[in-house]
Amino acid sequence: MIRTLAITEAITSLTDAENRFGLTRIENDQFFPEWYEALPEITDEEKVSLDVVRRRYLYHRSEGDLLEGTVMLLLVSPILALAGFYDPPFRIKAESSVELVLDDGEEILRGRIDVLVLQNQFWVMVLESKKTTLSVWSALPQGLAYLMANPHPDKPVFGMLTNGDDILFVKVTQTNIPQYDLSRVFAPFTSAKELYSVFQIIKRIGEIIIP
Repeated sequence: MIRTLAITEAITSLTDAENRFGLTRIENDQFFPEWYEALPEITDEEKVSLDVVRRRYLYHRSEGDLLEGTVMLLLVSPILALAGFYDPPFRIKAESSVELVLDDGEEILRGRIDVLVLQNQFWVMVLESKKTTLSVWSALPQGLAYLMANPHPDKPVFGMLTNGDDILFVKVTQTNIPQYDLSRVFAPFTSAKELYSVFQIIKRIGEIIIP
C-alpha cells in the first residue's frame, strides 16, 4: 500500500534527505562555481536599493523575531524583484505544490515550495524560508527534497535558504547520481557587502539559466 506523507514530516534531517533520495554532497569547487565565480557587477543604483532593503529589515528585526512570512516580505521578495525575476522571461509561483514518488514506489511525499522561479517550464530557483528563531540549516533537509522534485532532472537547479539573518545557496544535479553542494553562509545584515554578494549570486543564477 502506498503511503502519502508530508515532506516536512518525512524529511526532518539532512540524513533523511540524503538517504531517501540517494543524495551525495560534492565538496568540489568546480561543482558549484555559480556562487563565487564570474559574478555580475552591481550598479550604484542597485546598491542604493539593497541598502533600503537592509535598513527596513534591521528596523523590523530590532523589535524582535520575525515570522517566515515577514522574512519573505521584507527580504526575499524585494531582492527577487530587483534581480529581475518578476519580469520576462521568468515567472514566479508562490506556495507551489510538489509531489515526489520514491524509487521503491511505496511512498509519495508532498509539500509546498515557498517560492519557485521558472524560466519557461524549467526550474531556476527554489526559495525556502524559516522564521528568525530557527537556524538557516533547518531549511536544508526540506529544501533538498523540493529541489529533487525538479521535473527536468537533466538540468541543475538552485536553492536559496534563509531565516532572514542568514542566507545559504544550494545546487542540486541529478544527471548521473543525485549530488549537491552548498555555498558559504552569508549574513547580509552584519554588513551591506554581504547583501551585495547575495544579490550578485541571484543575478548570476538568472544569467546562466537563460539559453
